[in-house]
Amino acid sequence: MSKPIIPRPQSKFLKVECPDCNKVQRVFNHANTEVRCLVCNCLLAKPSSGKCKIFGKIVDSEEKS
Repeated sequence: MSKPIIPRPQSKFLKVECPDCNKVQRVFNHANTEVRCLVCNCLLAKPSSGKCKIFGKIVDSEEKS
């Protein structure tokens, strides 16, 4: 089989669990800004060149549609 004409995006939304308060929050894996927990303000993701560095536990991932 050949590749599809329109490729699927490689970006995803991740469900990340905060290491401090265990709240689950959705994070885009190519975010350009720091992502902090809404409850305790702990750093969950920090941008690097391209993808984010995730500091919490990844619970689930969803493809971008």
